[in-house]
Amino acid sequence: MSQRATKVRILQVEDSPLDAELVLSELDQDGLEYEVQLVEDEAAFTQALIEFQPDIVLSDLSMPVFSGQRALEVLRERSTEIPFIFISATLGEEAAIEALRNGATDYILKQNTARLASAVRRALREAEEQRARARAELELIRAQRFESLALLAGGLSHDLRNLLQPLLLAGDTLQDYADDPRLARLGTLVRDCGRRGLEMVSSMLSFARGARRAEQVRLGALLDALNLLMQGSVPRNIQMDVDVFDADVSFEGNHTELQQCLLNLCLNAIQAMPEGGQLRVETAPVNLAEDFFADGESKAAGRYLRLSVIDSGVGMSPEVLQRLFEPFFTTKETGTGLGLLSCKRIVASHGGLMRVSSVPGEGTQFHLYLPLAHDEDTFGEAMRAETGLLGEAERVLVVVEEAMQLSLLVDTLDAYGYQAGASQSGTAALQWIEAHGVPDLVVMDADMNLFTGVRTLAALMEHGYKRAVLLLARPESPPNLEEMPALEHLYVLDKPVQARALLRTVREALTASDGNAA
Repeated sequence: MSQRATKVRILQVEDSPLDAELVLSELDQDGLEYEVQLVEDEAAFTQALIEFQPDIVLSDLSMPVFSGQRALEVLRERSTEIPFIFISATLGEEAAIEALRNGATDYILKQNTARLASAVRRALREAEEQRARARAELELIRAQRFESLALLAGGLSHDLRNLLQPLLLAGDTLQDYADDPRLARLGTLVRDCGRRGLEMVSSMLSFARGARRAEQVRLGALLDALNLLMQGSVPRNIQMDVDVFDADVSFEGNHTELQQCLLNLCLNAIQAMPEGGQLRVETAPVNLAEDFFADGESKAAGRYLRLSVIDSGVGMSPEVLQRLFEPFFTTKETGTGLGLLSCKRIVASHGGLMRVSSVPGEGTQFHLYLPLAHDEDTFGEAMRAETGLLGEAERVLVVVEEAMQLSLLVDTLDAYGYQAGASQSGTAALQWIEAHGVPDLVVMDADMNLFTGVRTLAALMEHGYKRAVLLLARPESPPNLEEMPALEHLYVLDKPVQARALLRTVREALTASDGNAA
């Protein structure tokens, strides 16, 4: 039965009021709750399909100005889901078979209407099952498309990270030319563009792949990712504002799931403002008392983070609000009715809860409450000063296949006081060691093709290397450390590499392995 009403909407095509009343009396005796609209010509029938939106059609076969067969044709041109039952005194066996072939659901003889109620109930049940199958198939198709998107994103991410790598390293290097303000400004611009591109790649990749684990979610990073994903989706007639009370607030959760939830609410808000308006994403720390929680909710009073998505759109009626989280309930023509339910489950899985308020013509507010830790101060954390990045002429061997990345990594290390050697393959690295001796540190790409990282490390150790190794790896495809040779000091740094992160890890690795045999 239709999700829109509790009563069955019956469109009855009949030119005899007496016959129409006899048909409905059978439904009355069965106790079926319904509302009916009676028509007897094509114009009225077509208008009723649009305005009345029936759940089922009951039609006579022969009428002076309009035939039941024509009614069936008109219905099937518009919908294949609405059941159509012929009720006729003249329907023969051949005509009945032909009617079923043409799309009728069933036929009833007026001389024997005893099985009418059961036929109507069965037709409605089968129609609902058909709609459920269609929804499931649609969700399967969407899931398959999403899986394909994840595979595509994973394949592209490696190349995109390689393209962004020079921007990050070159930007940091140019910033070091403090005596030339123009170069310093150019370095800042290049570095910021590279970082922004990296954040976009990471956000889209994590969203496409889906969430897999709990983590510490930083509020600023969560809303920065939302901003990136919303770029290009906000119409010009809608103003979007994001208010972050403290970007450094962190809590245990799943970044990708929360990102998906906020994105869903923001896109819904945009659709609720076809004439334009204001969309706000607000954040605030709140203390919830026990009387805030509704029956059935876990009454965990305490400190919460409130995430609010507020729009100035068309709003929702009390009837819609009451059914908002029902599976498959939707007010959109192409909606699945699963988005808000998914949001509610995501928030619940974080130990939180949702609240929604709406006034027709004034807008809607969704509030997400996520619990914050009680045993530590999550509201702000001082940034640690970066010191000790300069080298002391230590010899660092860099093994990277891609020439541009190799050159920039070597230049960065040279600029900070290291003696950097360059090799584009594992075999070239062995030749470098034979010519220059064992280095103090090896920085190596984990994704080399010709001579893999595992083989290169094994060969280096055979040549007497026992110090630290720094692997450069894709975060979505980390190296299998169990396959690596046994090393006391092994570090993994995400690509694309940023200069400060590289220098910090190089310094840490050299300090940790200091005193080992070279």
